[in-house]
Amino acid sequence: MSILSRPKVAATVAKVLQGAAGAAMERAIKPRERFPEYPGRTEELTVPTSVVPAGVTVYRPESSDPLPAVHVNFHGGGYVMRGAVLDDPLCRTIAALAGVVVVNVDYVVAPQHHFPDLPHQAYDVVAWVAANGAEHGWDASRLTIGGQSAGGALAAAVARLALENGTPAIALQVLHYPPLDLTVPAGTKHSTIAKPALKPWMGEVFDSAYVPDAAQRNDRLVSPAGSADTADITGIAPAVVLTAEHDILRAEGERYAERLRAAGALVEYVEIAGVDHGYDAQDVERAREVYPKIAAFIAAATKKATPQKG
Repeated sequence: MSILSRPKVAATVAKVLQGAAGAAMERAIKPRERFPEYPGRTEELTVPTSVVPAGVTVYRPESSDPLPAVHVNFHGGGYVMRGAVLDDPLCRTIAALAGVVVVNVDYVVAPQHHFPDLPHQAYDVVAWVAANGAEHGWDASRLTIGGQSAGGALAAAVARLALENGTPAIALQVLHYPPLDLTVPAGTKHSTIAKPALKPWMGEVFDSAYVPDAAQRNDRLVSPAGSADTADITGIAPAVVLTAEHDILRAEGERYAERLRAAGALVEYVEIAGVDHGYDAQDVERAREVYPKIAAFIAAATKKATPQKG
C-alpha cells in the first residue's frame, strides 16, 4: 500500500475529489437528460436521523394504486462522493416501471463522517420511511432497499441492522456492484481486463477515508463478504445481487451472494457480461437494459397479495 492509505492523506485527497470530480461527473453524464420517457415527479424532504438530517428526493409514480410500495435508494461514490442526482435516471425508471415511490438518499460521506455514521444514518432513513408511510403517501409494509457501489454496501448494512433489530421489515435488498469486503486491499483484487475502472489508489483513498481504523474493516457492516463475519444471517431480507463481469469487486459480490444463498435469502445472482464497475454511468444502452430488470425484481417483491375468494 502507498502513502494514500494513511488516513490523513486519504482524507485530503477525498476532499479534493469532492471539490472537483463530483461536478465534472454530473456535467459529463447529464443524468436529468437520460431516459426522457420517464419524466418523473419529485419532491424534496428532510429526514431526521441520529447522525445529521438527511435530504431525500421522493419520486412519485404515475399509478392507480392510492398507496404505492416504496423503495429506498443509496447512490454510489466510494463513500466519499456526494452524487444522489446521478441516480436520477435509475430512480425515475424504477418509479415508472415498478409503480413504486422511490426515496433517493443524499447521505453523509467521508472524510467528514467516518464509519459507522454512514450505515447508521442509512438505517435511520429506512426506519423513518417504514414509520411514516401513511403521512407521506406510500405503503411502508411493502418496503425495498437498494443501491449502487458504496450505496449497495450501505443497503446490505441496513438489511443487516434490520435483521439484528427485528425491524423494519424489508421485502427485498438490491445490491448493484457493491464493495462488500474492505479487509482485502483494492490492489490485490483482480479483474478480467488489464485496466479496470477501479484503480488501487482509489480503493486506498476510499477505504482509508471511510474507515481510518483498519481493524474496523472487519465489521459486518463494512465487510459482510469478509472472512471475519461468520454470524448466522438466516432471516435477512431477500436479496438480488448484481455484479459486473470486469469489476474488481465481482468476486466479493459473488461470495456474498453465496452466503445469502446458504441463508435462504438469495432471490437471484446476476453477473452483467462485458461491463465494468459503474458501467451504467457511461453506457446508456446497458443501463436501459439492466434498470428495467431491477424494477421488475422490485415490482415482484412488492406485489400486493391477491385476495382469496371464499
